[in-house]
Amino acid sequence: MTLPPRLIAPAAFAAAAGLAVLAATWAASAIESRTAAEVQSLMTREGLTWVGVTTDGLQVRLAGTAPTEALRFRAVNLTASLVEAGRIRDRMDVTPAQAIQAPRFSVELLRNNNGISLIGLVPAAEDAPALAEEVAAATDGAEVADMLTRADYPAPEGWDRAVSFGLTALAMLPQSKISIDAGRVSVTAISGSEAEKRRLEAELDRARPEGLAVSVTISAPRPVLTPFTLRFLKDDRGARFDACSADTEAARNRIIAAAVAAGLTGEADCTIGLGVPTPRWAEAAEVAIRAVGELGAGSVTFSDADVSLLATLETPQAAFDRIVGELEAALPEVFSLKATLPEKPKTSAPEGPAEFIATLSADGAVQLRGRLTDETLRDAVGSFAAARFGAADVYMATRLDPDLPEGWAVRVLTGLQAMSELNEGQVIVRADIVEVTGVTALTGARAAITRTLSGGLGQGQAFTVEVRYDEALDPQAALPTPQECVTALNGILKKQKITFAPGSAEIESAARGTMDALADQMRKCPDIAMEIGGHTDSQGRDSSNLALSQARAEAVLLGLQGRRVLVGSLTAVGYGETRPLADNDSPSGREANRRIEFTLPGQVAATAAGPAPAPAPGSPAAGASAPPAPQPAPRPGDTPAAAAPAPEEPFVSSAPDEPTRRARQRPQAE
Repeated sequence: MTLPPRLIAPAAFAAAAGLAVLAATWAASAIESRTAAEVQSLMTREGLTWVGVTTDGLQVRLAGTAPTEALRFRAVNLTASLVEAGRIRDRMDVTPAQAIQAPRFSVELLRNNNGISLIGLVPAAEDAPALAEEVAAATDGAEVADMLTRADYPAPEGWDRAVSFGLTALAMLPQSKISIDAGRVSVTAISGSEAEKRRLEAELDRARPEGLAVSVTISAPRPVLTPFTLRFLKDDRGARFDACSADTEAARNRIIAAAVAAGLTGEADCTIGLGVPTPRWAEAAEVAIRAVGELGAGSVTFSDADVSLLATLETPQAAFDRIVGELEAALPEVFSLKATLPEKPKTSAPEGPAEFIATLSADGAVQLRGRLTDETLRDAVGSFAAARFGAADVYMATRLDPDLPEGWAVRVLTGLQAMSELNEGQVIVRADIVEVTGVTALTGARAAITRTLSGGLGQGQAFTVEVRYDEALDPQAALPTPQECVTALNGILKKQKITFAPGSAEIESAARGTMDALADQMRKCPDIAMEIGGHTDSQGRDSSNLALSQARAEAVLLGLQGRRVLVGSLTAVGYGETRPLADNDSPSGREANRRIEFTLPGQVAATAAGPAPAPAPGSPAAGASAPPAPQPAPRPGDTPAAAAPAPEEPFVSSAPDEPTRRARQRPQAE
């Protein structure tokens, strides 16, 4: 139908007006959506994920609950950097501040001959001067030093009951310290005798209110023992004490336990008293009693710091030398030892060759036993062993014998030098031979020991070397290969992802266990050059993704460094979205693409993490003709083999990118 000429102009005008309205509506809607997306993206980048952004015309509305007033104000200021302040509508709430909790109330009552002191914090409802008056009344007007502080809070449940019991205990105990809490009272005091102690404990138990936890420690005075004496002997009648003294309950228990280990049966009486010559009395008694037990028969007597050890005629000379040497080494310096071996009838039979024995255990402990010529040699041997094996690991129990063969010092020091090549073993030095036996973790240790002995002992001197190499102890043989290290690291990260704060490179606390496991594995690897690669999905701009992946890779490197891992051979590289593992069209694919990977230099990460997510029908990944994943430009050091996937099993590790980034997602065609 043809419009009359007079209607053509109005119809055209109406159509133009309609089109203009539609265009304006579409433009306004687009502007509102873009504005909301940009503001929301800014909030996310700044870590204000609790802010919700909506638009209504030109108005930008902010909603959510701010943790603090300062953060609410910051959200408004950030929004004002993108839109005019007059267009912002602040509809945010602020988390209310938590109520201040009541403090912990407690009082200590200290009583001695000088009076009573009150120290602590009491509720405001408790009249501090009145409490001091109650204390004075309970103690017959004793002088009270009031140092109490009050707080304006109600008394906790059980407070009055605890204070009442504390005052009762204070009245009974002239020498005491009483600590009072709402649900517990601790009493520490001194009594005049054992009988008085038992009486006070019974009275306090009767006075204790129902439901109140009470701890009572009352001590009685101890007798002064002069001299402080202990005598332990073992013969055909068995092991027993003629006298036993200790300075504490714990010391008495240690001494009796040592006697039981040496053969004591039945009960033993050991007096706890004052006058001990040194706090290390129990330690000295233990080692001396143990020495008697090792002798099999004999006695040890302590008179203050003088110690007498008496063996029997049946004690072998070698055993006596060893046991006396160990006892001399173990006794604290304050004690003086005199050891006696009854003289045997003279005989032409030799006592056996003089020996020096050095033993190295698997845990690195070194024991030095046997004979040395003088104090100078003993100091030299001790210093040499401490330098070679560590002072804390060396135990010396040697005896001096000035009649040892000539050249004894050289033989001993050479043997110790040879033992430093071992992981575990023994060196025996005699006048006619030096024997070295043991296990080593060094393939050339046998030859090195032979050189040491031949050069140190001199020409024509006899020695034997029975040393076995154990590959399991070799630190280099046990180290994993570079590829095994990478595979192990990737396996850890496949089990548990490293998660990051949304839109940032901050590693979340939930990933702390994963980082610890990575650090532990790195310490098992040698100094291997490896690359920490950061990867993202395709959402967002290329430059932003590249920067974020680089920052996250560097965060992992710094996290390892903070766990005392040597990171000099590690490199952090961000690849952005250029090396996807899966299709970015699906959430599972994007999740797989957000990751951290370990690779060796010149090695490209694997392109699938186990079974790849099934591609959507029609997607590029669905057909065999799908284009390969884009690769970054070659870097220095890359080799042609870099084009092949790494043989290790790959993994995925990172947090999902924040949902608000979907507003910036590009069309698939890009």
